[in-house]
Parts: sequence; C-alpha cells; structure tokens
Amino acid sequence: MAENLIIQHDADKPTRYQTLLPQAQALLSGETDLVAGLANVSAMLKMSFDWLWAGFYLVKHDQLVLGPFQGPLACTRIGHGKGVCGSAWARAETLVVPDVDAFPGHIACSSDARSEIVVPLFDARKEVAGVLDIDSVRVGEFDAVDADYLQQLAALITPLFR
Repeated sequence: MAENLIIQHDADKPTRYQTLLPQAQALLSGETDLVAGLANVSAMLKMSFDWLWAGFYLVKHDQLVLGPFQGPLACTRIGHGKGVCGSAWARAETLVVPDVDAFPGHIACSSDARSEIVVPLFDARKEVAGVLDIDSVRVGEFDAVDADYLQQLAALITPLFR
C-alpha cells in the first residue's frame, strides 16, 4: 500500500471506519514489525478522526509500557488494573469511558482528555499483549460503534505479536 490515506472528513463515523479498516488491513498485510505496524495505525487513527491522542501501550512484565502514539506526551508506564488502560488489561475487555472524571482511579496523562476508549490487543495465545488507547477532548465521544470497529482493527494487529 502506498503511504497515502483516504479520509472522508465529512462522512459519518461508521463510514469513516469502513474506509479506514481495509486500508489498515492492506497496510498491515505482510508487515512483521510490531513497532512499524503500531506506529502507522496510530497515525491512521489520528489523521482519520483527529482525536487528542491515539496510541498503544504494550505489556512488559507487570506494566503497560508506552508504545507508538500520536498526540501530546503520555504516561510512560501504567500498572496492571490502574486507570482505564490498566483496567482494560486486567479485565481483557474494551472499556468505553464517556467522562474520564467519573472513572474511579483515572490516570490523567493529559488534562485535556475528557473521554476515553481502551481496546485490549491479544496475541496468538489469546492473552492481552497490549492496549489501544484513544482520548478525546469531548465528553461522550466514544460509543458502541467505536468499540465494534476498534475491536475489528485490534484483530488486524494480532498477527504482529509473534
């Protein structure tokens, strides 16, 4: 795939995802390097939706460690079960947080973040190997539509965890 991204800025959310997913699949097809794949996916998400932050944390021992991302500076390490990312890791499930101020134990990496969605990334053994984390400056930005499409995107990333 060429390093061009087709973006329909005036399209509704499902259409944007439907445009993004095949491009992500083409980009990741045959890619063997985890960092390269995650870096491009985070750029694709940021460019397609212009969220505050889109990126990845990777499981390393008992912590999530910052991986490729697009956006302002981020927390470098997050403990298991801590904040939204650590909770999604511990539960092995997607968490949609409409208002981060209402989430007990929320870790404010950026004071501009108002809502968040975190999707676990699974390896071939079906263990959580990392998380996709996305923050928005708007309360209530994320919903079941985002969860569904981002989980589809996460499934495309699984082969990179070798």
